[in-house]
Amino acid sequence: MSNLRYDLVLYDLDGTLTDSIPLIMDSFRHTFAGFPDIPPRDEDEIMGYIGKPLETAFGIYDEKTAKAMFDRYIEYNHARLYAGDLKLFDGIFDALKAIKDLGALQGIVTSKREVAAMITVEQTGMDDIMDVYVFADDDCEPKPHGAPVILAARKAGIEDIGRVLYVGDALPDIQCARNAGCDFAFVGWSKMPKAETDSIMELNPEFVPEEPKDLSCIIRDAEL
Repeated sequence: MSNLRYDLVLYDLDGTLTDSIPLIMDSFRHTFAGFPDIPPRDEDEIMGYIGKPLETAFGIYDEKTAKAMFDRYIEYNHARLYAGDLKLFDGIFDALKAIKDLGALQGIVTSKREVAAMITVEQTGMDDIMDVYVFADDDCEPKPHGAPVILAARKAGIEDIGRVLYVGDALPDIQCARNAGCDFAFVGWSKMPKAETDSIMELNPEFVPEEPKDLSCIIRDAEL
């Protein structure tokens, strides 16, 4: 029997492990700038796309336009990713390594496609730490549905969803955790706007770690 509170710790990627919101915002701005006939989106609208699949963001347009927007976003975003413009938050790598040393399994559950996500995972060395991945192109319902977390647990060989913790920064993350039936940690380093933060807190996350190093305390069932 494990002496840890959780056997599997899953993480959202953008805004949770990586300080990606500025790059995501730039990518959306670049995308919309290429379509002058479409009314521009304000910053709050763009922030509302974070944590959701790109197909959701562009799905309100006709199929041809949606594909063109998707392609423009991917071209710009991937160029920035390959340039190494996306970094981990300070302290994240050490926190992940500490949890690995405790013996807990870890994984990433993200709304990004595998190609884009793995650029950052490999550049930052997280591929030596993570045990399982669920991406937007996996065959399951996306967040906020609970299916991505359930699929990750199945991949990890975890049958008791109560032994899983999902760590995230956005409303679809906590909704996913609730729908899957696992606990949720809302990161205190989130850069989400206050309205979304308030909505997350209304759903009563089990933990609100203020710093990445606090995560190992949660796993060990120790005082934060």
